[in-house]
Amino acid sequence: MTETIAYADFERVDIRAGTIVEASPFPEARKPAFKIVIDFGPEIGRKKSSAQITVHYTLESLIGRQVLGVVNFPPRQIGPYRSEVLTLGFEDENGDIVLTAVDRPVPNGKKML
Repeated sequence: MTETIAYADFERVDIRAGTIVEASPFPEARKPAFKIVIDFGPEIGRKKSSAQITVHYTLESLIGRQVLGVVNFPPRQIGPYRSEVLTLGFEDENGDIVLTAVDRPVPNGKKML
């Protein structure tokens, strides 16, 4: 476990639900990854992300999947691609990423409380 933080610190991280609307290969990435576009609803819009999720997911299986992302981190340049949101997931027992998701659909752009 890491150090204890105040609830106000957690509130500063803006985690939203969004739906993956585009997914494409990212052969230029240092580690295997996909380029994805996530629709976070009318307030935030569509944001790009690079995600190292090639083990458990195919490009086709990602389209329409609702995921969680941190939308208030600064953009990060990953090779030739500018990632605008951190897509959230957990490492499995082999270190491969499993996406974090909601168990029932929620409107795109809803903030995690």
